[in-house]
Amino acid sequence: MLAIGLIVVMSIPTYNALSVRATSATEETSSEQAKGSEDVNLDITSPSVLLMELNSGAVLYEKDADTARRPASVTKIMTMLLAFDAIDDGKFSLEDAITVSEHAAGMGGSQVYLEVGETQTVRDMLKCMIVSSANDAAVAMGEAIAGSEPAFVDRMNQKAKELGMTNTHFENACGLEADGHVMSARDIAVLSRHLLLKHPEVTEYSTIWMDTIIHKTKKGESEFGLANTNKFLKKYEGASGLKTGYTSAAGFSMSATATRNGMTLIAVVMGSETKEIRYADAARLLDYGFANCKVYEDDVVSAKECRIAIKDGVQHTIQVKPATSFHYVFTQTVDTKQIKKKQITVKDQAPFKKGDVVAKIEYSLDGTVLGCVDLVAEENIEEQQFHHAFIRILQRYVNIY
Repeated sequence: MLAIGLIVVMSIPTYNALSVRATSATEETSSEQAKGSEDVNLDITSPSVLLMELNSGAVLYEKDADTARRPASVTKIMTMLLAFDAIDDGKFSLEDAITVSEHAAGMGGSQVYLEVGETQTVRDMLKCMIVSSANDAAVAMGEAIAGSEPAFVDRMNQKAKELGMTNTHFENACGLEADGHVMSARDIAVLSRHLLLKHPEVTEYSTIWMDTIIHKTKKGESEFGLANTNKFLKKYEGASGLKTGYTSAAGFSMSATATRNGMTLIAVVMGSETKEIRYADAARLLDYGFANCKVYEDDVVSAKECRIAIKDGVQHTIQVKPATSFHYVFTQTVDTKQIKKKQITVKDQAPFKKGDVVAKIEYSLDGTVLGCVDLVAEENIEEQQFHHAFIRILQRYVNIY
């Protein structure tokens, strides 16, 4: 289910939403500054951070969020996204086997020591990449999807462009150091949000603490242990992922996700000097969000379909349904019971095609419009012609007599 996203510019000390800009879930979030962040001192020492609410895409706090930095293994969030997309597209199933190439097996850094010619299922490759941050598994997955790592990297950059990740460029599938391989904190949040909304099953992997795979080579079979690189899972209540990263040049980075009381937050931290600082800053961001913010949700998608009066159609009404649900982030003191809804007609003249926007539901609070949800046609309706009108008159005549 897609959600309408609203960029909420917040200043917690005043306990008010200062301004908003509506956007769709597919557009992700804009680079609009979260004014008010500078009014809050969270004692963040990492150079770049950003806090985002999942469903709305609201940016709750940010610091130097648009500077392009080395992401290290946080890169793998994009590899994860394209892997799950490939599964959805029928490229392969979780049980299909991937054969490891010499190129993939030769990856340095974090790895699970896959050997040339070894086969692993897609499921186990995902475990290796997400749980143990294995570079060899990430590259093998990319090669299976696109045929080669360079071709896969082209897809990574194309997807980044589609998602509006303006301060991102990839040079490889795993995050090893390379000139020009960069991401910003905002771009990582946008990417993390897209992955979680489109493929929530990713948390089935990112929450695995320990697991094993079986190496299958010409030498025989041997068990290999996987340990999650994200120790935040055991440090923070409600933590569900998503990915850590480290190189000596990049420092310590992560996209941390956590859910409490039905609200999921994404905390991106980049360039920390130590892993302890990385985890501490992520915790401060999440604590801030959970303590000061709440989500208003009107799940209009599940509402009963309704009919709206129209003009000059072969019938007098058209069946419509909400296109999305509605999400908005507020500070804790806002009384969401005061939110008002109003139906506004967009088009009432036939003809209509299925999917046409007929009306919209507008949400407002204290005279300020928060956003809206489109009501779309569920059927095709032709424009009434003369013979249609004649038949209706005849039917009325018959009913009278």
